Amino acid sequence: MTLNVGQRVRLAAELRLTGSVTSAGKPPEETGAFATTLALASGVEGTVERVDEHQRQQSHEVREYLRLKSLLDDFGHQMPPASRRQLEEQVEALEEHWVAYRQRMLRVTVRVRLDNGFVLDTAPEEAFTSV
Repeated sequence: MTLNVGQRVRLAAELRLTGSVTSAGKPPEETGAFATTLALASGVEGTVERVDEHQRQQSHEVREYLRLKSLLDDFGHQMPPASRRQLEEQVEALEEHWVAYRQRMLRVTVRVRLDNGFVLDTAPEEAFTSV
């Protein structure tokens, strides 16, 4: 699902936020940070304010797959049969890494202003469903 700015969304699962909390208007050293936990129930609705797309890092296996696949596509027809077969086997062995990378190549995070006043920033889009 791709979310858009202005779209109404619903929190898909309960979220538990933990960590230190400080006043938004003052530096942490002036206000004294404290630890807390906040739980947001699933079903809370809000509006998407921002959508950010992030490219995932390519693993060594993905980079190697791309390199070998390019070599095979560009020069495979000129290679001796044994060399071509070996290259095809190497590409095939790395293909599962490429498929996994393609399935989650783009990571999308959103900023959502919930109706209860809370703002979730850099939340994964999978945390929300359309209303």
